[in-house]
Amino acid sequence: MTVHLPTRLILAAAALLPPGLAAAAESSNHLDLTNHWVGYVSILLFVMAYLFVMAEEFTHLRKSKPVILAAGIIWALIAYVYVQHGLPTAAEEAVRHNIMEYGELFLFLLVAMTYVNVMDERNVFEALRSWLVGRGYGYRQLFWLTGILSFFMSSVLDNLTTALLMSAVILSVGTDSPKFVVLAFINLVVAANAGGAFCPFGDITTLMVWQKGLIDFWGFFQLFIPSLVNFLIPAAIMHFAVPAAIPKPRKDRVRMRRGAKRAMILFFLTILTAVSFHNFLHLPPVLGMMTGLAYLKLFAYFLKKTGEKTQFRDENLEDPLPFDIYRKLARAEWDTLMFFYGVVLCVGGLGFIGYLALVSQLVYVDMGPTTANVLIGILSAFVDNIPVMFAVLNMAPDMGEGQWLLVTLTAGVGGSMLSIGSAAGVALMGQSKGMYTFFSHLKWTPAIALGYAASIYAHLLINADLF
Repeated sequence: MTVHLPTRLILAAAALLPPGLAAAAESSNHLDLTNHWVGYVSILLFVMAYLFVMAEEFTHLRKSKPVILAAGIIWALIAYVYVQHGLPTAAEEAVRHNIMEYGELFLFLLVAMTYVNVMDERNVFEALRSWLVGRGYGYRQLFWLTGILSFFMSSVLDNLTTALLMSAVILSVGTDSPKFVVLAFINLVVAANAGGAFCPFGDITTLMVWQKGLIDFWGFFQLFIPSLVNFLIPAAIMHFAVPAAIPKPRKDRVRMRRGAKRAMILFFLTILTAVSFHNFLHLPPVLGMMTGLAYLKLFAYFLKKTGEKTQFRDENLEDPLPFDIYRKLARAEWDTLMFFYGVVLCVGGLGFIGYLALVSQLVYVDMGPTTANVLIGILSAFVDNIPVMFAVLNMAPDMGEGQWLLVTLTAGVGGSMLSIGSAAGVALMGQSKGMYTFFSHLKWTPAIALGYAASIYAHLLINADLF
């Protein structure tokens, strides 16, 4: 934990979090509060909020609550100081910029989550789980199959959704083998995080880099082989520890509901629309995603008018309601979206205080971009990669495409080294009923770290012309 590090490293780690506002920093109305009591209190507030986030599994306090509270207090303190210095509008302009950035990502993610919920309600994922469970595969086959599926699925779905889906398969067949569950869950976390690193839709960090225009859509696929290496090396090492037995096959059969395939096609068309808007029309990708939401809403209207009913498995409705797209919107991961709001505002506030220039000098100038980007990946094993990537993006270090791809890779896969390093790992600890824990994951951290190092080497070797 950072509390045991020297004071300089504490300030460096804390300062690495804020993204800062370049426009405001260049303004004569910007105050340097890095040595002001407001700066120190703001860092303390963010650290305390993040400790509550990390302890969510034990406190059952939703992670969005502490960061939203901290964000409000941090910006109130900043505004108070600026008002005292006769600059009443400077903080307002800065926070509006943060909210605009958040708004684009919020709407983008909301559309993606809505599509995922529609496919879930149409039994797309449950049918896949049923098919896998009923095939009679052995533990080692399931270990690889769930890992490979997770790797590719997470390039379109987020790593959390992918992990929860595949964990249902693993738990269905692994009830008699806790050892298999642990190894398959670790493999699942690594695969989901690695798969999300080579596609703009795979992770919030890759999405942020794409929306900033630093790498074009197809440029991310240059990380495919490094991401695959990151997944394959620890999986190959863990393979020999997976039991060679064959679980009893299950016969339950689940079929997809009417409209499931058309929903999947519309999701693909929505992605294509977002990419086309950004690449060819130079419009924000979120506009393409919202246009894609219109596709889904029109399809939902068709289903409703043709008498289709809706019912999620956990709602237990005696009389299913007519198909309504707003019920799917309501089931979005609102706590995750609100957590993201809190992080953006907290980090934006800390950046506006003035820590950005200090860290940019310490990390990217003194250490060099390659070393800095490797360390950022290690940091993401302890701190969520969202604020870390926001920091890097808003530091705007002078890096080529190769270095931007490197930090995208390391921030995406670095969280696999610890179970608390990614949303997938945290969620699976809750799903496993005590089988998969922080320490069971830690046992295999050396193998995962080897994959991490190998993926970096693969990127430096394969994409050497980009540096």
